[in-house]
Amino acid sequence: MKQVLVAGEINVDLVFKGLSGAPEPGQEVLADDFLITPGSSSMICAMGLARLGNRVAFHGKLGCDAWGNYCLDALHSAGIDVRSLNPDAALRTGVTVSLSTPRDRALVTYAGAIASLQADEINTSMLAQANHLHVSSYYLQKALRPGCQALLARARAAGLSTSLDPGFDPDRLWGSDLIDVLCELDLFLPNEEELKAITGHADLLDALIALDNGCTQTIVKRGRLGCATLLDGRLLEVPAWVVDAVDSTGAGDSFDAGFLHAWLRDRSLLECMRWGSACGSLSTRGIGGTTRQATAEEAQALLVGSP
Repeated sequence: MKQVLVAGEINVDLVFKGLSGAPEPGQEVLADDFLITPGSSSMICAMGLARLGNRVAFHGKLGCDAWGNYCLDALHSAGIDVRSLNPDAALRTGVTVSLSTPRDRALVTYAGAIASLQADEINTSMLAQANHLHVSSYYLQKALRPGCQALLARARAAGLSTSLDPGFDPDRLWGSDLIDVLCELDLFLPNEEELKAITGHADLLDALIALDNGCTQTIVKRGRLGCATLLDGRLLEVPAWVVDAVDSTGAGDSFDAGFLHAWLRDRSLLECMRWGSACGSLSTRGIGGTTRQATAEEAQALLVGSP
């Protein structure tokens, strides 16, 4: 089996868990727990794929610093191919602070090296060793963004399938350029807030219809409500599983991993959504995005029940 190539951002997460609420200016909020863990949408998805038993290669940018070394070691320890990663002394590795409350989380990110990866760094040799290309955090990867469509086109021409998780746009501009990128995508994996902002539609079905281009399957992640997609003009929904949730950081990225794991094995769309929902739900059992990601056996055990 060829490997999944993840082209994305590298950063570390500093997770503050169990806040009673978001901090207000001039006030202090206490956390129940704290953890340093591998972060970024791309890293969490890559590690989730590896945890499920997939061969994964990762390419991104990182600094020659303590955080960069930490992330490199974490990827390597997960069994991910990191031979193309070269720490750069001129860069600083990105850092995200995750403020997690019982209902949701807020993120503060120092992008650092995240914004420096360029599409032409993903060369023919990297593509030749893979059967799927996944890109995350379209809006954070500012140097990758202008060449993203061309990169995806090169990947498809080389026989790879493609997927993209856009992530949140900190500038809240969203940009019409993403619509053109979708033409080179097999799978688009936004959450509900991102989908509605990108399309300008407040209704979920209207938003999905707006992106229906005949070649891209959009699967929208809805947190506790599970996930949904458009199938034959109608809404297909899969609920989330109920687990003893501790922290929702990175759950959407673990969803991506579960969905791709099933999709790359030619499972039905419904089964792919169920795998995504199961892996996203199971990842919330621990603090941070990677500490309790599901194995294939754990996900399969959950799937035998009804969400």
